[in-house]
Amino acid sequence: MNIHLAGQTALITGATGQLGRVMALTLARCGADIVIHYIRNEAKAVELALEIEKLGCRAMIVQADITKADEIAAMKERAITLTGAVDIVVANAVVQYEWTSVLEQPIEDYISQFESCVLQSVYLAKTFVPDMVSRKKGRIIGINTECSMQNFPTQSAYVAGKRGMDGLYRVLAKEVGSSQVTVNQVAPGWTISEKDRDNHSEIQEAYDGQVPLKRRGTDQEIANVVAFLASDFASFITGAYIPVNGGNVMPAI
Repeated sequence: MNIHLAGQTALITGATGQLGRVMALTLARCGADIVIHYIRNEAKAVELALEIEKLGCRAMIVQADITKADEIAAMKERAITLTGAVDIVVANAVVQYEWTSVLEQPIEDYISQFESCVLQSVYLAKTFVPDMVSRKKGRIIGINTECSMQNFPTQSAYVAGKRGMDGLYRVLAKEVGSSQVTVNQVAPGWTISEKDRDNHSEIQEAYDGQVPLKRRGTDQEIANVVAFLASDFASFITGAYIPVNGGNVMPAI
């Protein structure tokens, strides 16, 4: 079973990040043209675009603050010059910050997480979904986290933002489902990325031991699920929160 995304365009926010780069390359290997969003790392965006073009797909880089509605709107205007429409939107970007207790976490961190998890998704929906609805086709994929189900100490700002994102995606899925636009979430665990391979930190015994599959997942394993949700194979899946973490958290029924 091969995933074919030829003739489609995917926008990935935070595409220059550890997971974002692998998602972008994976969708390109499936045939999609890629809009590479970045906030600061233009050099990495250019490098990624060249890799995608070597795969035979078109690539465009766009810079934007994903917490600003006008910048996301401007990003769309640039993106549609690539192929005329964006078929797949992957909301992957998130503001990074230092984790600490609720009592010590600065209020600004709660605001940044709300803006980058919830408002980013709202702005992306308002900007890209109307075209998907009119074409009766589209994929919205949000990158959530296993932390949303763990609620461990020091996770509060991150969990608050991602849980808000979860509620938004579930409602949006119901609102646009009749137009055959699907809205889903992928929730990675503590994932092995290029940085881990460079630092030889793939094995984390305390974490690995609690995972039913006894290991951490890889960036490619996360990207594989994103590609599946972007494809026609997932045409009847919407409103899902899919943990990709070896069973470390399991949604209950």
